[in-house]
Amino acid sequence: MSQTTTNKRALGVIFLTVVLDLLGFGIVIPLLSFYAEGYGASTLQVTLLMACYSAAQFIFAPLWGTLSDRYGRRPILLMSIAMTALMLAGFAGSASLILLFVFRTLHGVFAANISTAQAYVADVTSDADRAKGMGMIGAAFGLGFTLGPVIGGVFAETELGLSLPIWIAAGLSALNFFLALAFVKEPERVRPRDRKRTLNPAAFLAVMKHPKVGAYIVLGFAMTVAFSMMESVFALFQEHRHDMSAREVGYVLGVIGVVGIVIQGGLIGRLTKRFGEGALIRVGVPGLALSLIALAYATPWAPLFGVAFFLALFQSLVQPSLNSLLSRQTTAEDQGFVLGTNQSLSALARAVSPAIAGVVYTSVSDRAPFWLSAGILAVCTVLAIRATKNLSSPQDSLTLDPEPSGSNESAPDSAD
Repeated sequence: MSQTTTNKRALGVIFLTVVLDLLGFGIVIPLLSFYAEGYGASTLQVTLLMACYSAAQFIFAPLWGTLSDRYGRRPILLMSIAMTALMLAGFAGSASLILLFVFRTLHGVFAANISTAQAYVADVTSDADRAKGMGMIGAAFGLGFTLGPVIGGVFAETELGLSLPIWIAAGLSALNFFLALAFVKEPERVRPRDRKRTLNPAAFLAVMKHPKVGAYIVLGFAMTVAFSMMESVFALFQEHRHDMSAREVGYVLGVIGVVGIVIQGGLIGRLTKRFGEGALIRVGVPGLALSLIALAYATPWAPLFGVAFFLALFQSLVQPSLNSLLSRQTTAEDQGFVLGTNQSLSALARAVSPAIAGVVYTSVSDRAPFWLSAGILAVCTVLAIRATKNLSSPQDSLTLDPEPSGSNESAPDSAD
C-alpha cells in the first residue's frame, strides 16, 4: 500500500475523530439543561456543567499536543479516543449530579485531542495543501456541530429518554477507536527535541510573543469568544424573542454547520490558492462582526437563515486560514505544542464566554451579547490587517528551544 493511500485513510479517521469529538459536545447542547434539571440542577449548576467541559480542554489541550510531539501522534490519539468513549458512557449512565460533573469534566479532558489531530494533519500534508487539510478539520467541526444538536433533539424524544443520544455518541467513539487502531499510522516527521519539562511556561510566552504566531492565536481566541457568546445565548434569545422550539433552533444551527462543511470541506483549498489565507482573514473577521449584529435583529425564517448563512461563511473563511498560518509559522517538531496552545486558549474562551454572555444578557439586554461579540471582532479587525498584510518567510518560523528564553526576532516580512 502506498504512503499516499495510507495517509488518505489516516486522514479519514482523523476527520472522524474530530467529528465525534464535536458530536459528543453538540449532542448535549439542546438537552443539557433538561438533562441536568432531571438531577435537580439549578440554573447556575447547568451553566457550570457547560463550562467545566471547556475548562478541562483549556488545561489539557497543550498537554496532549506536547506529549504527541514527544511520544508520537498515534498513541495519544488512540488513548484519547478510547477514554472519550468511556467518559461519554459514564455521563450517560450517571446516577447523580456530582457524577455528571465528574464525567463531563473528564470528557473535556480527553476530547482535548483536537490539537493532536491538527498536528497529525500538518505532518502529512504539504505546505500547498496545508489550508485544505486544516479546512478538513474545520469541516469536521461543522459536521459534528450539525449532527450533534439534531441527534440530541430527535433521539431525546424517544421512550428511552434523554440519555439515548449520549449512548449513541459513546458507541460511535468506540467504533472510531477500532478504526484508528487499524488505519492511523505514526506519520514521518522530524524527531522532536527533548525538553526537560512537558509544560513549560517560558515556551508558552515564546509562542505568544512571536509577532505572527501570537497574533494568530489572539485572533483565534477573539473569534472563539465571539462565537461562543452567541452560541450560549442563541437558543434562549430565539425562545424569548420569537417563541422558537428547541427543534427549530436546531434547524438554524444545522444551517450554520452545513455551510461550514461545504466551505471548509470543499472550497477553502481553492479559495486559499486564489486569494491567500491573509486575504480571507481580512475579509472574514469584519464580516463575522457584521453578521453577529444582524443576528440580533433577524426574524424567522428567511432573514434568520440568511444571516446564519453569512455567519457560517465568514467563520469558515477565517478559522482554517488561521490554523494554516499557525502551522506554517511553526517548525515541525513544535507544531503539537503551538496548536495545543491555540486549542487550549480556544477552550478557555468557550469556558468563560457563557458566563459573560449570561451576565450581559440578564443585566443589560438580550441583544447585548451579540453587540459585545461584534465589538470584540471589530477591534480585532485592526489586528487581522496588521498580522496578515505581510506574511513572514519560512525562515522566520517560530522555534522553541529546550529551555526557551524569549521570542524569536522576525526578519522583514515578504509580500503577501
